[in-house]
Amino acid sequence: MGFTLSPGEKAPDFCLPATDGRTYSLDSFSDAKALVIFFTCNHCPFVVNSDEYTRQMAEEFAPENVKFVAVNSNSANTYPEDSFDNMVKRMQEHQFPWVYLHDESQDIARAYGALRTPHFFLFDENRRLVYTGRALNNPGEPKKSTANDLQTALEELLSGRDITTPLTNPLGCNVKWEGKDPHWMPPEAEDLVR
Repeated sequence: MGFTLSPGEKAPDFCLPATDGRTYSLDSFSDAKALVIFFTCNHCPFVVNSDEYTRQMAEEFAPENVKFVAVNSNSANTYPEDSFDNMVKRMQEHQFPWVYLHDESQDIARAYGALRTPHFFLFDENRRLVYTGRALNNPGEPKKSTANDLQTALEELLSGRDITTPLTNPLGCNVKWEGKDPHWMPPEAEDLVR
């Protein structure tokens, strides 16, 4: 097994605090027909520039019982802007339609194999991974994007079709690992598509 979850693998469980004061696990979303778990943060320009596009997807697919769950695993010691307090402020300011979880230990980022922010993981009703990678193919400049691979995968999943592209490379800033240079990547991490 590589660093990142592969299609067909089960979603690892978690128990993480959210900006709304509650604690969530995988079972908290057991009623969802499909679940998008994405690793994100407060500061990364790829996240900040594309969050409204992610909002549009979350709102578009909500009537079909698709839930979006955001996870911030970045070390606040490496990047102070990614602190939990700043997560709370960001949610208060933007009112995003998802739960925003804090993975302070970074154990969940390791369990999923999060590479960048944003990095999306789409799970089916049985919580098997059907797609992982990017959403937009230009999250830094979303208006120049020519594809939304996450949206395509969601449409295929909900219509009962096979996922034509189950893997893409996530595009964004590296996850900020505790005690490491901001550009460090785990040595076993690698591109999903070569």
